Amino acid sequence: MAPVVSGFSKLSKADKIKWLTEHHFDNDTHATDTLITYWNSNEQLQQLHDEFTENTISNYYLPFSVAPNFLINGERYTLPMAIEESSVVAAASKAAKFWQNRSGFKAEVLSTTKVGQVHFMYTGNFEKLHQFFAAVRPKLLSSVAPITKNMEKRGGGVLEIELRDKTTEIDHYYQLHCTFETVDAMGANFINSCLEQFAKTLVYEAKVYDHFSSSEKDIEIIMSILSNYVPHCLVRASVSCAIEDLPNTQQLSSLQYAEKFMRAVHIAEVEPYRAVTHNKGIMNGIDAIVLATGNDFRAIEAGAHAYAARDGKYKSLTHAKIKEGQFIFSIEIPLALGTVGGLTSLHPLVKLALQLLGKPSAKKLMEITAVAGLAQNFAALNSLITTGIQQGHMKMHLMNILNQFEATENEKEQLIAYFRTNTVTHSEVVTQIEKLRT
Repeated sequence: MAPVVSGFSKLSKADKIKWLTEHHFDNDTHATDTLITYWNSNEQLQQLHDEFTENTISNYYLPFSVAPNFLINGERYTLPMAIEESSVVAAASKAAKFWQNRSGFKAEVLSTTKVGQVHFMYTGNFEKLHQFFAAVRPKLLSSVAPITKNMEKRGGGVLEIELRDKTTEIDHYYQLHCTFETVDAMGANFINSCLEQFAKTLVYEAKVYDHFSSSEKDIEIIMSILSNYVPHCLVRASVSCAIEDLPNTQQLSSLQYAEKFMRAVHIAEVEPYRAVTHNKGIMNGIDAIVLATGNDFRAIEAGAHAYAARDGKYKSLTHAKIKEGQFIFSIEIPLALGTVGGLTSLHPLVKLALQLLGKPSAKKLMEITAVAGLAQNFAALNSLITTGIQQGHMKMHLMNILNQFEATENEKEQLIAYFRTNTVTHSEVVTQIEKLRT
């Protein structure tokens, strides 16, 4: 068991690694060598990465890939995707290629409102609190004027402050429910700064409010924080084509394909066990774009899954229907994304990713990201209702297995050729490697 360490964050990077090697890796130099191998040789760039977070000892790489041929609202895009899962980029690219000849993807931002809350306790009369809030609301807004000044110049700011009575859930619990427009910024720091100022103003004004008794003047702030549930920061994307333009094979006619696809989506709308995996596939595409553009994929995941359960039951984020001979497949999802602030102006690959997308606004990035999720889901469902998911997935996974067994370039060439006509399984790959080596 490693000893307790004090002042670890103040150690140099070399001393941090030395401590880890001594207490967690039995002084094995391989651990040290591995960490150093992933340092960037550009010292200035490495320092930039070191300062992104705390206690940095190395860099953790993910593949930075691109998926071309995305036709979105009549414009062609090549999407940057940062993800390690082998089949995701290939599936996205395949879906993009399929739909580029069928009018492409359509996307629109429905709303961009974000939410933050000041959670507080108040033990007095609600009517008096309500009257106090009406009197203090202008002061709350004026108190954040220095914070909102620049945001307002860009078209954003505080949209509304609402007093909410939550005492049916928790005794004496109330909140300021605040809505914001943050334009091209994701806006977390802006929102949290406003909320903390609201809290300070609320407490101060309560203490000097003449109509409160002495006990009512003591409002207790529990916390002030933005919400990652953003059901009004919403984007919709869709694809559609005539049924006869869908795949037509010996196994399935175009109509049968459309009906089977629709049933697969409907299952995810009613069966939570399927819906979770269904939506995870959507997030494969979305998270890859979110990571590549320096946004917060944890916040996006949390908001998306909360939205999927907004009616009290977890459901599919995508929907499919047949209408007047047209197959229509769509997604509606909350995406609080930013193209300024955070890593967008710091991380060189993030800047490159945004440049690749034509330096989009936050709204445009929302559209592109929703399309990536829809494309990923289309590709997954296409495989599931036809060949099955494993055929394509395992062929993409083949290289990972070969690298795991340190296959030579010659072995890779022979085994890739073999598995063009044979089913890929881990055990079969092992068998064929052993045959080659004996």
